[in-house]
Amino acid sequence: MTYKTVKRIIDIAGSAALLAAGAVPLAATAALVRLDSPGPAIFRQTRLGLDGKPFTMYKFRSMRVGAEHTGSGVYSMRGDPRVTRVGAILRRTSVDELPQLVNILKGDMSFIGPRPVLTYHPWPYEEYSQEQKKRFTVRPGVTGWAQVNGRKTAMWDERLKYDVEYAEHLSLRFDLKILARTVREVLSAGDNENEGETVAPQRITQDA
Repeated sequence: MTYKTVKRIIDIAGSAALLAAGAVPLAATAALVRLDSPGPAIFRQTRLGLDGKPFTMYKFRSMRVGAEHTGSGVYSMRGDPRVTRVGAILRRTSVDELPQLVNILKGDMSFIGPRPVLTYHPWPYEEYSQEQKKRFTVRPGVTGWAQVNGRKTAMWDERLKYDVEYAEHLSLRFDLKILARTVREVLSAGDNENEGETVAPQRITQDA
């Protein structure tokens, strides 16, 4: 049995158990989101997953409805006025990511892996180099190697290098290392906001 198979079994069992155990807190969080600002509790967005295939990713809504079409776009910066009061707390504690347990159960995501990118940012799947496409050979994760090495303070070229490194060295030991560092980041309220404009890395030719 390969580690990818073992990893998927862990994902299914873990996400099912957490969804069952956390049903009441998740429902309460959803209610708080809706009470804080008009709109749905869940924010849905199309991301690129395994093999570059699009899927719908779920998060607790932390910004006002339609916020992605105003201000700085789909990404928020520190102190962004579009972020709601409850949303700011959810982001700081990473609770906004919990609906992705559904994505994990469905097979869209894993607990650990490269964060799923937007379908158009930093660019469409077809425009990634062959080296960069290695990040899509594993399921995207709620947390990953890039996230514990700077989270959103890392520029895109750095993030992609970390993602490729993870895909090339996938193992239980690597996942446990990332998990331990993620717990430390969350408990210390590590930075979960962009410090500035999100910049795409320099494009690399397919032969690079």
